[in-house]
Amino acid sequence: MKRRDFLKTTFAGAVVLATPPSLLTAAVAGQSAGQTRLGIVRRTIEVNGKAASVFGLQRADGSPGLRFRAGDAFNVLLRNETPESTIIHWHGLTPPWPSDGVGDAPLPLIAAGADRTYDFPVGKPGTHWMHAHTLQEQALLAAPLIVADPDDDRTDEQEIVILLHDFSFSSPEELLAGLTGADPAPMQHGGMDMSGAAAGAMAGMNHGGMAMDLNDIEYDAYLANDRTLDDPEVTSVEAGGRVRVRIINGATATAFTIDLGELEGELIAVDGQDVEPVKGSRFPMTMGQRIDVRLQLPREARSFPILALREGSRERSGIILRPAGATVTKIASTGDDGAPVLDLALEAQLRATTPLASRPADKTFDMALTGDMAAYRWGLKSNEPILVDVGDRVEVTLRNTSMMAHPMHLHGHHFQVVAIDGERFAGAVRDTVLLPLNRSVTIAVDANNPGQWAFHCHHLYHMATGMMSTFAYRA
Repeated sequence: MKRRDFLKTTFAGAVVLATPPSLLTAAVAGQSAGQTRLGIVRRTIEVNGKAASVFGLQRADGSPGLRFRAGDAFNVLLRNETPESTIIHWHGLTPPWPSDGVGDAPLPLIAAGADRTYDFPVGKPGTHWMHAHTLQEQALLAAPLIVADPDDDRTDEQEIVILLHDFSFSSPEELLAGLTGADPAPMQHGGMDMSGAAAGAMAGMNHGGMAMDLNDIEYDAYLANDRTLDDPEVTSVEAGGRVRVRIINGATATAFTIDLGELEGELIAVDGQDVEPVKGSRFPMTMGQRIDVRLQLPREARSFPILALREGSRERSGIILRPAGATVTKIASTGDDGAPVLDLALEAQLRATTPLASRPADKTFDMALTGDMAAYRWGLKSNEPILVDVGDRVEVTLRNTSMMAHPMHLHGHHFQVVAIDGERFAGAVRDTVLLPLNRSVTIAVDANNPGQWAFHCHHLYHMATGMMSTFAYRA
């Protein structure tokens, strides 16, 4: 499937809404004072000793990603400096719909050499990220998007950001073709090292008597801040200091368990939204999710790895925290044992510090997550189209009837997890939730941001083959 066709078909059959001219004007306004310039670029990194041409999102000084303070305006001039059309989604922010970053919903892709200007409130503090809403996401077209809390200026705490990726030397089109059995689309990622091969091997497990597929693709590497454990990022920290680690799972098809090793941390936020602290040394995160973990380091000159363990497998990535005077021991890219399979045990423990107001739902929907692994077709089937009015409290029950887990992401909103398998509770507020096989999760959403919003699986290849719908407002 060609990328352009993929973009056009994702909203096929959805309710068509008129776009207010004021929203379109805000999304394409000209350059203004105080604007941050962000470039979509090609760059070269080294993976497994080989050069790889990938994408990037860089500020004028070459540094990756964006950083704001709560209350700032998201006043950004985005320039496409590559020869390919693309579009960027601001994952975790709640912009007006035309600024969201999904091709033709309603704005087209950003052409090669073209600019697009954005200007909307950045919102509350949180760990977010930005990424292409095309197959280019696989080629590392992603970066952190951090909204800092001004109150944190008074805290003696170091911040560390980790962006995780799964990496292949094969093109995204080849990877998709390897899964679907179709001929790959013409290569549109010039300069990519093509020495790798698309791999469609699925790692399977037995889960409660049911066959379960965990990993669709055997990647060439797993990256933390663009590096493998063969040459990891080593971050200087203060012995005895306090650290806030912001971790973003930017992988397209890989879930991880974050392993703090000897350290015990406090999970203090998920998807940029504060939760009542949960202590532990291992925290699961599926694709698209973010976690903030606070660490109190020992007063010792020892290094501490923070590892991301690939679900159900031995592969891993990560960074090293090194106090002054500490030595760094090499860590293999594969561990001795397979990592855990993600479930909903942590999700059931999480409680939002600022939950949604308690009120009955005005509209309820039931959505089945469907799939055919052999044909590699995935879908979302609702009892009726999700169509809401401004001011509604909406509840959607997601039921996974397929043989793979799915990270479900809603654009333009934050939702609260209010039930797992029908058991009600006041859970975390987030924007991406895991649906393991044969499980259900109910989410509550306040309809306060008009548009025709994407609602999809954040596994890139599931989304590309049909697992995408809309959360739409009446015109």
